[in-house]
Amino acid sequence: MKSVVEALKDNFNKNLNIRTSPGSLDHITVTTGDGKFALNQIGQISLKSPQLILVNMSSFPECTAAAIKAIRESGMNLNPEVDGTVIRVPIPKVTREHREMMVKLAKQNTNKAKDALRKVRTNAINKLKKSKDTVAEDTIKLIEKQIGQMADDTVAEMDKHLALKTKELLG
Repeated sequence: MKSVVEALKDNFNKNLNIRTSPGSLDHITVTTGDGKFALNQIGQISLKSPQLILVNMSSFPECTAAAIKAIRESGMNLNPEVDGTVIRVPIPKVTREHREMMVKLAKQNTNKAKDALRKVRTNAINKLKKSKDTVAEDTIKLIEKQIGQMADDTVAEMDKHLALKTKELLG
């Protein structure tokens, strides 16, 4: 359950940030003839200014077109420009509309994390029920209740993170 919360926090920090960082493009997957690669594996990402990220593709110039396509289709509302083997990615000014869209994404990510948590809880309870032969029924009921309580606490923690992120995004 902890790993689900950590994944959610990590997702919030990487993908749903108002401030620009070179790491904000790391998760973009580029599909090439040789397979799929993270953008940071085939290009050197650097921050020229808060409004401009540069991706140097000199190590793999043949992947430049695929990288541009991946950046455009990343859902981050980016429009990259090519200058030889360097991709310039101008970062749009953060508008109210963009902030609200990011809040919606945060809610979707939280719901996905809650689904993952439900699966963890269900798996734990199913494993517990399989041990009926060796464990007393009262003990099973008690542990089921504890698993349920842990899941509820984790959901509350996720909601708290979502509220903080919403406040941060809407400023």
